[in-house]
Amino acid sequence: MHDIRAIRDNPDAFDAALARRGISGVSSRILALDDARRAKIHAAETARAEQNRASKEVGAAKGRGDEAEFERLRALVAEKKAEIARLNEEAQAEDAALHELLLTIPNLPYDDVPAGKDEDDNVELKRHGTPRQFNYAPKEHYQLPAVESGMDFEVAAKLSGSRFVVLSGGVARLHRALAQFMLDTHVEEHGLVETMTPVLVKEEAMYGTGQLPKFGEDSYQTTTGWWLIPTAEVTLTNLVADCMVEESYLPRRYVADTQCFRSEAGSAGRDTSGMLRQHQFEKVEMVSVVHPDQSEAEHARMTGCAEAILEKLGLPYRTMLLCAGDMGAGARRTHDIEVWLPGQDRYREISSISTCGDYQARRMNARFRPEGGGKPEFLHTLNGSGLAVGRTLIAVLENGQEEDGSVTIPEALHPYLGGRTRLSASGELIRD
Repeated sequence: MHDIRAIRDNPDAFDAALARRGISGVSSRILALDDARRAKIHAAETARAEQNRASKEVGAAKGRGDEAEFERLRALVAEKKAEIARLNEEAQAEDAALHELLLTIPNLPYDDVPAGKDEDDNVELKRHGTPRQFNYAPKEHYQLPAVESGMDFEVAAKLSGSRFVVLSGGVARLHRALAQFMLDTHVEEHGLVETMTPVLVKEEAMYGTGQLPKFGEDSYQTTTGWWLIPTAEVTLTNLVADCMVEESYLPRRYVADTQCFRSEAGSAGRDTSGMLRQHQFEKVEMVSVVHPDQSEAEHARMTGCAEAILEKLGLPYRTMLLCAGDMGAGARRTHDIEVWLPGQDRYREISSISTCGDYQARRMNARFRPEGGGKPEFLHTLNGSGLAVGRTLIAVLENGQEEDGSVTIPEALHPYLGGRTRLSASGELIRD
């Protein structure tokens, strides 16, 4: 949500920022609704003053026996009362229309976000690790002998349709170990608070983080009106919805491992093989709620938290600064971390870390009270994957694959697997 006062004060800057996202002419529509709303409110206030003045004069006219003036004033009071009701109703309608319009407008990119339309215009910030050189053609994860018995897409399709998977045996345990490893690292080393949240939320929560109203087709809604979360960003960020917290409460840093659900409506035909793009998947999500002065440093810190997971797993990656046209609607700046997948011979996204400024806080009415006194301010929110568990499983399998069909497991996961170090070609977890 945007601050209407900022748009009034500098509509050209507002339009220029949105133009970098390929959106034009927005401020004129916003200000037209705002002007109409304010005009109706002013007219209602004027009519109320006239009604009050006439009401005071009614008694005087009655007292001096001027029946004609009494009747005229009484009629004027009734007329103004009806006019005020009409104007208030019209102002409320304009206000609702303005609110709905503001809800659909994406966040403004920070000045350092590069111009561009899509992923081809993103800028590489960092590269870590060297992709392993194979003496044979590496396979994609779903082609590996080690996963043949533990990654079943046919049974999943029978149960649920396409873009689902059933994991079992060693592959399922490896997936669970990854989630536990991520949570433990974020809690014990990065200071995040482990949190367990629902996966069904009210509509207000989806509006609060920006999934609604514009992107409803990307998520699933139940017949009872609940929405299945596309990410724990929705629940974790909304923990402070409609709250007024003390400045000393900040920062708040949360992490949760949840099932996530996405219709992938905008990705038809993409990544149809394997488990890279699923309707249901597991993700470890990080959310920070901070003082506005700390949001820049927090963005860098959260990016480092996600990068640390990949480094501990020994997985090569690169960190990208997304261009304005490739960012999510709620972000002011986004870092994408892409892990190397030898089976595809390319880097693929495994985490997005975004700073949203006060965009989500305004939608949720989440504020804090400054310690030194003064007017309450809106919080700043940030979110990021730390990491997508299924995609990390893919990266571990592909980077650890061996020519005999087995998979070497990163050392960081050994304690979570009872000391087992390898996924055999038959899909069993074994010790070397």
